[in-house]
Amino acid sequence: MMKKLLTCIAIFMISLNSYAAPPVFEIVIKDHLFYPDELVIPANTKVKLLVKNQDATPEEFESYELNREKVIPGNTQAIIFIGPLKPGVYPFFGEFFPKTAQGRIIVKEDGK
Repeated sequence: MMKKLLTCIAIFMISLNSYAAPPVFEIVIKDHLFYPDELVIPANTKVKLLVKNQDATPEEFESYELNREKVIPGNTQAIIFIGPLKPGVYPFFGEFFPKTAQGRIIVKEDGK
């Protein structure tokens, strides 16, 4: 009986962990630049990017490597989920200002 109870508790704890909210990382668009322009995130983890556009004009967060694109109107914010990703470098840019709005997401095993 005790073994069944411990097994049920273990399964419950594992399932709770899988429903945990993903870590949130923030990127700000200001003066047609991304801040920070390099963001380090953990490997093999789903991540929530909160992208805040502080410019009056819209910008499109675009990344071919991440297979993501999202238009963010001026003075608003958007949420973009990425991952889980393997370690590596994933560039992104602003579609409307590609010469200045550039950045990259660096995925590391330890997330640091």
